[in-house]
This record gives sequence, structure tokens and C-alpha cells, in this order.
Amino acid sequence: MSQYYKPDRNPGWNYGGDRWRLSRSKISLFTECARCFYIDNKLGTARPPGFPFNLNSAVDALLKKEFDIHRAAARKHPIMEQYGVDAVPFQHPQMDIWRENFKGIEHRHRETGFTVSGAIDDVWVTPSEELIIVDYKSTSKDERIEALDKDWHDGYKKQMEIYQWLFRQNGFTVSSTGYFVYANAGKDKEAFDGVLEFEVTLVPHTGDDAWVEPTLMDIKACLDSDELPERAPSCDYCTYRETVGKKLQSRYGRGSDSGGQGTLGI
Repeated sequence: MSQYYKPDRNPGWNYGGDRWRLSRSKISLFTECARCFYIDNKLGTARPPGFPFNLNSAVDALLKKEFDIHRAAARKHPIMEQYGVDAVPFQHPQMDIWRENFKGIEHRHRETGFTVSGAIDDVWVTPSEELIIVDYKSTSKDERIEALDKDWHDGYKKQMEIYQWLFRQNGFTVSSTGYFVYANAGKDKEAFDGVLEFEVTLVPHTGDDAWVEPTLMDIKACLDSDELPERAPSCDYCTYRETVGKKLQSRYGRGSDSGGQGTLGI
């Protein structure tokens, strides 16, 4: 068995188990495909993971170190000055926990009983003590990154809105405007020379977390049901499962052909 992928999770980490929590990424999975979410959290088999983006992780780690220097000095980072953002990196005893994967900031949602959590990249604070949620992103595009105007950016926006909701549930005053610190690696140099140069831009997003509460209720109904949810039409994972299941059923006669919901075609 692969050391990276275990298709049968310890039941304690499934819905109803003592270690299960509703993370920001799980909420995003539900909005992407309810069927994949159900198979993951109710049945205990997650999607196979992709390869880790180590360069992206390195950029995140270096940005955190850089902003922490200014956090300790209670001063603005130069990019705040450049974009006219009147704030400084937020100092708080829980900052390291908020940024730690599998911990993060959390809230016990009374209506569902869920412990909802998310690990943030950064938080800034204005002179009026309003918090600004910040997320780091890195890429390599030919164009300058100044707006989140692609369809796949919707996931980034929802990610930030979940963080804004979590901080509000913890009693903080949170600005509706959050920022993405975007590091874009250039490809226009004549040679690599062992150096990768980034252009860093600050991209604002005005969040609206009104969708979070009803989505939590939908997630509760999904997990409490014994019915397999409908797949998302655009889900490549479901397309793969159903296609392979039907081919195996046709060739080897295993399972039942029930429109992609048999033993091999969920």
C-alpha cells in the first residue's frame, strides 16, 4: 500500500468519530462535490491526494517569516505602504496555532454541533482594531496578478470568507475586505542562474460570508442521510469512478449496473 494514501481512514476521524472536525478544506470539498465529500467524511475514503507543491510551501513559509519581522516590530510591511493599507500584522498569543495545519482557529457551531476550523496564513489589524484576513498565493503567470477574475478563483474567495466567518464567530471585528498576497514567479529572464524572482502584488477581495451558515446546515443534512448525494457534473473524480466501474462491470460482470451507483460505480 502507498505510504501517501490510505483509502480506509481510522473511524475516529470520520463523521461521528471523536476526532472529526469540519475543516475549511472539507467545506470547500462539499461545495465542489457533495458525493466526494460524503464518501470522504461518512465512508472514510478520501480522494487520492495530489503531489505537494513544495515551491508554493516554501514561498508561504518565507512570507510568514518576513511578515513576522514586521509583526514583532508592530510596523507596516512595505507592501502595505505601497498599496495604502492602513494596518500592521496582528499580534496575538494564538497566532501560531491559528496558522498550524490540523489546528487553526475553530468554532463550535451550536446548530449543527460541528467544530469548524481553518488554518490561516496571516491577519492584519487596523488602527480601529478591525482585523483583515490575509492569504498567501504563489504562481507563475505571464500576466501581472491584480484581480481574481477567473472561474477557479471562486474557491480562493470562499476560502477567505470561511476564515472571515470563523474570526467573527470568535468575537473579533473583521473587515469585509481581505487581501491575497500574490507572489508571481517571472519567466522572462535570459537564464535561471539559480535565482527565481517574484513580483508580489496585493489583491483585495470583498467577502460575503452569508453562504456559510446555510452551507453548514446542508452539510449536516448530507452527513445525517443514508442516501448517497448526487455527484457534481464537473467532478473529474466521480467521472473516473463511474467510467471505470461501468467498464469493469461490463467486462467482468462484477457489481450491479445502477447508473453509476453500484459497487464499482459510485
